[in-house]
Amino acid sequence: MVAVSDGQKSSGQAPATVCAPVGQPLLSLALTSMMDAVGAHSGAVYLRPGDEPLLEMAVTAGLPRSFVAPWERVGLSAPIPVAEAVRERRLVWVGGVEDMARRYPRIAVVLPYPFALAALPVLTETRVYGAVYVTWPGSHPPELSDRERQELTAACERLALRLERAASTNRSVRAETDVLDTGPLGGFADALGTLEAARMVARLPYGMCSIDVSGRVGFANEAASQLLGVPVGGLLGSQLWAAVPWLNDPLYEERYRAALLSHEATSFVALRPPSQWLSFRLYPDTTGISVRISRARAVSEMSPADPRSGDAPTRLVSMSQALSMAGALTETVSVQDVVGLVADEIAPAVGSQALALLGAHGGRLHVLGHHGYPDPHVVERFDRTPLSSPTPGAHAAAHGVPAFFDSRQDLERLYPARHATPDGFAAWAFLPLIASGRPVGACVLAYAEPHVFSTHERAVLTSLAGLIAQALDRALLYDVKHQLAHGLQAALLPHSLPSLPGIEATARYLPATRGMEIGGDFYDLVPSHPHAAAVIGDVQGHNVTAAGLMGQIRTAVRAYTTVGQEPAEVMRSTNRLLIDLGSDLFASCLYLRLDPARGRAVMARAGHPPPLLRRADGRVRVLDLAGGPLLGIDGSATYPTTEVELTEGCVLALYTDGLIETPGVDIEDAIADLGRRLGEAGDRPLAELADELVGHYAAADERMDDVALLLLRAREDG
Repeated sequence: MVAVSDGQKSSGQAPATVCAPVGQPLLSLALTSMMDAVGAHSGAVYLRPGDEPLLEMAVTAGLPRSFVAPWERVGLSAPIPVAEAVRERRLVWVGGVEDMARRYPRIAVVLPYPFALAALPVLTETRVYGAVYVTWPGSHPPELSDRERQELTAACERLALRLERAASTNRSVRAETDVLDTGPLGGFADALGTLEAARMVARLPYGMCSIDVSGRVGFANEAASQLLGVPVGGLLGSQLWAAVPWLNDPLYEERYRAALLSHEATSFVALRPPSQWLSFRLYPDTTGISVRISRARAVSEMSPADPRSGDAPTRLVSMSQALSMAGALTETVSVQDVVGLVADEIAPAVGSQALALLGAHGGRLHVLGHHGYPDPHVVERFDRTPLSSPTPGAHAAAHGVPAFFDSRQDLERLYPARHATPDGFAAWAFLPLIASGRPVGACVLAYAEPHVFSTHERAVLTSLAGLIAQALDRALLYDVKHQLAHGLQAALLPHSLPSLPGIEATARYLPATRGMEIGGDFYDLVPSHPHAAAVIGDVQGHNVTAAGLMGQIRTAVRAYTTVGQEPAEVMRSTNRLLIDLGSDLFASCLYLRLDPARGRAVMARAGHPPPLLRRADGRVRVLDLAGGPLLGIDGSATYPTTEVELTEGCVLALYTDGLIETPGVDIEDAIADLGRRLGEAGDRPLAELADELVGHYAAADERMDDVALLLLRAREDG
């Protein structure tokens, strides 16, 4: 049964089970009668299956299902009209191509044609059954009339009642065959007999063919056959672009889609190899498209002043380009990633020679990036411009309305101040960037020559701006988090290591490349009297909580060292502190009290990887000595200490597990490899040695864990 609860209280009726299906095409009849009542030319009914939060298309009318294939199954949270109609239990109206581009850019990129749409929920007081949408040609007024609204609302209420009755009698409502022939022939068949109509069309000096809404040729005269170079029998029953090899291009199929969805006459010019240009004119209605085919003048003979002359008109952005750019935008991370993608892919695709990406924050515009301007100052002078200033970029960002200027005269007529600040370009598109209903900035596309922006082009640019806005919104948030993470990490780790008598030290820290690039790895060198101390540790996690706890542990170790606690007591005190803080996180730690005058060090370990000791003769030893459990587990834990050698020339390598843990590599093998590299490069300057030991990890594109390294070399105190 299709009827499902939407989370509200039901009327008390037990759920029905699927039994006999409804005997009539209930959905098809309801949809076509609804379309007839309001003069719509296409539509679809969605049903909600089970208790899943989604809608499934059950039947379409007026257009091939391939037109709306991306939305055959949609989640109730999806940003599309039918889902919004169900979520908000109201009629959703999209008045035209620009309205669609502004509110639903993902749909507008795929269907950048002039049409209007209404979506309504199909529901009763207690249950949501699905949704309906219907569309009109682009000639429909930008507002829905009261009569149309009433007709649609009443029709959906009737459909909901029929679905409710079907559910109450255990009858299922299933998907039905799509209805493609939604319009009558009118009086044509009465005015002309079929034979005479065929004779009349055959006498025409140009080609004529009829295409149904699925794109199949139903009729073609002999002139069309000769012009296309395909026998009439080879055309009938086939899609035109499939039957004619040189028309097998998405560009020509797109013109058919544009005509069928917008119900506006469209045209294109195509080259029949080797050198014959043909003109195609498409006249659509609800039953299909009539195509007139005639010879066109050679491209070389066309007037260069004619904006429609030249090669076959190409779509501003092909479907594959649009999907590719949309996918690429979802992969951008930082603001500069977005700027680079717009500069490298989107601007060239739409014919723009320069661009500027402006952010809106604190009542001002901020220049986030630009490309293609010979003098960067012409863009950067707008940085921190108030959103209330009389400039097209500020107006687009503040009011969310795109502005297109075909020439410098058009721009200066509305913004006279631009006369004094030329940027060297001749046409502009100022596109508002709106994400989640709020302005995040504006995208400025500049053209070297005067440029006429067609309705189609404006729709595509506005749609792309919507996708750019969503990517930019994510990138701005990422950059803020990234700056916060790095600032916090820098504040919690020592800015520099103190100089200690008899000890040379250097350290390296590499954050994980996943998450916030912040973690709990830490190191420190404490110049306490009478003995200095070194510490390295790792709090589990890669987030602000781990970093904050790491800062508390580092501060505690410093405090306990300063008051003169022994290494074992420093570890016990830190362990009790971590437990008292009530954190669910654990930490490993390695603590060393340094006594270079005696050539010794005392070590206490809490679940931390063993340090490596390289003697002056180059031999390396793994100091896998006794220790205690991780900090934060057992309040009564003890941490035994061990005295180790630290004579002149010895190098101690203290590290966190990020330096040795690699998927598929045994931990002991990884430690042995680290020891081998320490032995080979141990005589090099300490900074070079540190770079050598972390070099592989520093160059990696992805690090699953933080890496911290602290190197200590005993030297003669001179």
